[in-house]
Amino acid sequence: MAITKDQVLEQLRKVNEPELHRDLVTLNLVKHVAVCDGLISVKVELSPSAAGFKDALRQQIDQAIRQIPGVDQVGVEFVNPPQPSAQQKAASNNPLPNVKQIIAVGAGKGGVGKSTVSVNLAVGLALTGANVGLLDGDIYGPSAPTMLGLSGLELKGTSRQTMIPFAVHGIRAISIGSLVEDEKPLIWRGPMAHGAFRDLATRTEWGDLDYLIIDLPPGTGDVPLTMSQLLPLTGAVVVCTPQKVAQDDARRAVRMFQQLDIGVLGVVENMSYFIGDDGKEYDIFGRGGAQQMAQQMGVPFLGGVPINMALRANSDNGTPLGNFQPGSKLNDELMALVRSLQAQLSVAALETQKPTLNIH
Repeated sequence: MAITKDQVLEQLRKVNEPELHRDLVTLNLVKHVAVCDGLISVKVELSPSAAGFKDALRQQIDQAIRQIPGVDQVGVEFVNPPQPSAQQKAASNNPLPNVKQIIAVGAGKGGVGKSTVSVNLAVGLALTGANVGLLDGDIYGPSAPTMLGLSGLELKGTSRQTMIPFAVHGIRAISIGSLVEDEKPLIWRGPMAHGAFRDLATRTEWGDLDYLIIDLPPGTGDVPLTMSQLLPLTGAVVVCTPQKVAQDDARRAVRMFQQLDIGVLGVVENMSYFIGDDGKEYDIFGRGGAQQMAQQMGVPFLGGVPINMALRANSDNGTPLGNFQPGSKLNDELMALVRSLQAQLSVAALETQKPTLNIH
């Protein structure tokens, strides 16, 4: 009669892990069982601290399996448990437990409208009734003070040496630009940028938030790495303009987030097209390029934002609510972007709730 995997697992229930004193199967430490006639091969997960017990444990496993009639040879391989990713470590030591979802907005290069998208996503989400925070994490070129009209507002602290975010346009916002003098260049090495981002994120009194939008600096440098080690991200949004030269850098941003174990919620095509005074649409940068890139990379496309005179004016004037005039085409396009993001957040939530099956 042929030997089965179930027979092997039943025998392994008789072998205890040397430190936890429970059987290998119950502890889910048996990672693989292969049966080929009388040859049995098993892989067992064992922590490095139990390395001194390997020989004794190997002998126990061998003896237990050989009790099955017909076994000729037993091979035992020990494997180390997988190391938690930076995101898993951040989740277990979350410094912002009152924030439900943290969303990074990044781009492979500067000048593609990443901050514009960040601000309008934050304001748009707030208009749906959510509590929203915006962290201007662009340490080297903060744009939030201008786009949110923070100039002249005084940043307040608390007795706990924390900062109270600005309450503007229905959101709570903080920016490094509010902590330094106007026109002062921020010439910082990596450790300084790391510390500045950490302070902005963890020393701000955010309160209870449904969403925290983080506007990252362009590129794949120190700040995204710091963020991935510090905060558990729900996902990231990548901003790209249609032309290929922007796509090349956006691809690197997508791969960066994936490498950091941060899911990409979608790509936004900014400056997708321009509407002239005659009402005609002009594809200045080659409309649809970012959408095509998203499809090729297997990530969602959230939508496109056109070059719009009102959007530019409201950004310069620090009046983002002006972009959401009911009935305007700009409002419709921005709210469509918000709804697309919310839909992808729902998909991401469902993915994390899927049960993990361990099939031997």
